[in-house]
Amino acid sequence: MLKRLTPLLLIILWGCQGGSTPVVTDKAQVDNITKFNQDNKLQDIIAKAWQLQLEKDPQLAAAFGDNSQSGKLADLSPATLLSHNQRAQALALELAQIDTSLLSKINKTNALILKYQLDNDIDLYRYHDHYLPLTAESGFHADISAITRGRFTSMQDYRDYLSRLSALPKYFSQQTYWLKKGIKSGITQPRAVLKGFENSISAFIVPVEESVYYQPFNDFPAHFTEAEKRALIAEANHTIETKVLPPYQDFYRFMTESYIPQARRDIAASSLPFGSAFYTNRLKHYTTVDMSADEVHDLGLSEVKRIRAQMQQIVTELKFKGTFADFLHFLRTDPQFYAKTPKALLKEAAYLAKQADAILPKYFGKLPRSPYGVEAVPAEIAPKYTTGRYSGANSDYEPGYYWVNTYALETRPLYELPALTLHEAVPGHHLQISLNKEIADLPNFRRYSYISAFGEGWGLYSEYLGIEAGYYQDPYSQFGRLTYEMWRAARLVVDTGMHVKGWSRQQAIDFMASNTALSLHNVTTEIDRYISWPGQALSYKIGELIIKRLRAKAELALGEKFDIRQFHDAVLEQGSVPMSVLEQQIDELIKDTQAKMKK
Repeated sequence: MLKRLTPLLLIILWGCQGGSTPVVTDKAQVDNITKFNQDNKLQDIIAKAWQLQLEKDPQLAAAFGDNSQSGKLADLSPATLLSHNQRAQALALELAQIDTSLLSKINKTNALILKYQLDNDIDLYRYHDHYLPLTAESGFHADISAITRGRFTSMQDYRDYLSRLSALPKYFSQQTYWLKKGIKSGITQPRAVLKGFENSISAFIVPVEESVYYQPFNDFPAHFTEAEKRALIAEANHTIETKVLPPYQDFYRFMTESYIPQARRDIAASSLPFGSAFYTNRLKHYTTVDMSADEVHDLGLSEVKRIRAQMQQIVTELKFKGTFADFLHFLRTDPQFYAKTPKALLKEAAYLAKQADAILPKYFGKLPRSPYGVEAVPAEIAPKYTTGRYSGANSDYEPGYYWVNTYALETRPLYELPALTLHEAVPGHHLQISLNKEIADLPNFRRYSYISAFGEGWGLYSEYLGIEAGYYQDPYSQFGRLTYEMWRAARLVVDTGMHVKGWSRQQAIDFMASNTALSLHNVTTEIDRYISWPGQALSYKIGELIIKRLRAKAELALGEKFDIRQFHDAVLEQGSVPMSVLEQQIDELIKDTQAKMKK
């Protein structure tokens, strides 16, 4: 007598009988076969989507073992980008045909996030995002210099690197082609945010041995012979002189003589050819929630009012004599709040980072194995760059880095540094992103992805967590935290204001300057960032508010059984997810904990 047939065995027997439809009388067996088929179809789509990502990014492919891609840069030709878009559309169509109700629990989330990624790829192509390979902060010319970071332990590593350098002329030519298409189509960055942008290009036009691209040739592995070193140095000098510097020089001329003079005058995303549809699309992508621009704007005004009252309370407690504006002026100008040297600022950031490390065991059950360092924002992009950022590791033999901007020290107040550290280092971006990469059960397309509302919401929540951890040691650092929270609340107002409601750049600058203690330099660079990157700034506050709401929900439901470490681990356990999925995770935590309480 045959044992009960498994779904897989039924499929095998069906194939052996020439493909005729099997007669299955057990409904459960039929359901299992159907579910098995749907999960398998999804895995096939996931594999093809990941392969597409590897083909788009040769360095990613090389990191995953495809040595044939190690010496290449991305191909951005019209034919290649069109092909990538067509394949993404085909995958999205395949995905839409899957009955997600029949998928396993984990695959339901996989399908949702894959759809999110594919939709974004398709939308960005449709809205000609490739016409805009630069923002007010930086651009492809600076981002590509990341190829200097990596592992240089063999002759092949250096040869691959030299090959990448030799590919820079084609890469710059392709990017410039799209910028020219943008000029013709009216899809450019606004001229207002490009003042001084050329300095981020000229920073790369330096003598060969001062070039960032020469750095790998300053320190060779011990096993290299003198002859090998001399040969590599000679080739590096020739390659940088003939293949690296000329593209930067050409790009500088193009930007100063053509692009910037012809850039659009209007700052609003709604003034682009696709109008408000593009901004609505970006709002939904970055927040993962269904909110209109008006709703986001009103939420921002409400949050600004709430936070402003808390800021005023600190001013009152300090017995400061003067108006709120006078207090902001005091913070922006008093030397006691500013480091004297870049090294002093980095040392303070490193000290605060170690204090943040000490918080982690009390609030997290699971910590990442990957460490992080503290570095200055690269000098070539620092003048127009934000105050700090997290730079993740490119491989498992590299650390992440907490970047601190040491340019214009008089604009980098120390009272903001504690909140910045919690956000960019731990328990913010480094902890969250590193743990995400270390979740072995997740498919690669999720392990190496980032959803802004989740990641930036977590970063802002991490600043808030510092309150109960006793991290903020004086009223000024408390005010610094509030000014950072106000900064993110004001973003909801100014981003929607400029892109949808007709606000001018100066109106946005004035609003943020009057409500935060950010330096005027930071205010200006931030506003220009929002203009050139529509919608992204909305993700922080909305994500944070959702995480705080879910924590309050869990605390209320679980009472004394609420475990803060368990809650944080539950938030981070599935990596970067849409906020609706995060709510499901916390609901499950509540349900599981309550079930254990009844036993």
